[in-house]
Amino acid sequence: MLLEIKSLCKSYGKDENKLQVLKDITFSIQKGEICVLLGPSGSGKSTLLNIIGGIDVADSGYVSIDGDKTKNMSEKELTMYRRKHLGYVFQMYNLIPNLTLKENIEVGEYLSDNPLDINELINVLELSNHENKIPNQLSGGQQQRTAIGRAIIKNPDILLCDEPTGALDYKTSKAILKLLEDVNKKYKTTIIMVTHNDAIKNMADRIIKLKDGEIRKNYLNNEKISAEELEW
Repeated sequence: MLLEIKSLCKSYGKDENKLQVLKDITFSIQKGEICVLLGPSGSGKSTLLNIIGGIDVADSGYVSIDGDKTKNMSEKELTMYRRKHLGYVFQMYNLIPNLTLKENIEVGEYLSDNPLDINELINVLELSNHENKIPNQLSGGQQQRTAIGRAIIKNPDILLCDEPTGALDYKTSKAILKLLEDVNKKYKTTIIMVTHNDAIKNMADRIIKLKDGEIRKNYLNNEKISAEELEW
């Protein structure tokens, strides 16, 4: 078991303004799975992803990756936890504007004791002809591929993806999803992807549906299809 989440609760505000965002969230994910966290806006999926990522802190319960629990970690320990276990891909690419594509990916490489080969990865990303361009010379899809490269170069246990296709058109979205699928197969990287797009769940090994801060469904997908076959 790679990831274990036990009895997570999270709320914001106090007294009459208190809003409970996550309510007793419990599940686990096996190494190498693609897991989709599916739900409408306000369902708690991004908050859950942030807690797994050590960006936010739960009120109670715990997150454990390979036995490392985030509960009661100091800020320094959380930083090491993120460096050791996690890669992040966000809806907005967050690239450094004055660095080349290759240099942006190297930012992630410097954070790892066991990085992937950068030239091989750039080839997997299909970006070999663009590595000396800066972000404003790249398309949206190329920028998202670069952001995925920056996250995956670390060789993380888990790749956390928060609406990675939210800012992209249909064709580019499918290309990015196929890339994530290829990364999962080639590097055996566990992927947790937040989305509100119901169709994307069909490429996942595990589907977790959230609503109003609760898990409504958690199941393995026995009819998984490839990213190229997705339609919406």
